[in-house]
Amino acid sequence: MAEELFKDGKLSGTGGYLDGERQGRWTFYYRNGQVKAEVGYQKGQLDGPCTWYREGGGLLQKGGFRDGKQDGFWQRWHSTGELLDEGTYDVGRKEGEWVTYAPDGSETKRKVFK
Repeated sequence: MAEELFKDGKLSGTGGYLDGERQGRWTFYYRNGQVKAEVGYQKGQLDGPCTWYREGGGLLQKGGFRDGKQDGFWQRWHSTGELLDEGTYDVGRKEGEWVTYAPDGSETKRKVFK
């Protein structure tokens, strides 16, 4: 298990390397020690399920990657904790129906990507 540090010596990330590239599950941290992200790597590129958190707590965004590009179902949240938007990526491009929500949870937009 490797550790990466901020310039001040605080822990910024932990995970593995293979042939000098990030590999497998990594956890990244804010300077205050809270988890910033839990992500996967394959040959140095983001790959698999990934989750990002807000510094003050709560989810920021969650989705998957394939070959370093967003892929699969994604969701993002407002700072209030309410869902901001959700939809699907196909290797880096939005695909199908995406729905956007206001901070009060009401739907504000629905768009179909082809």
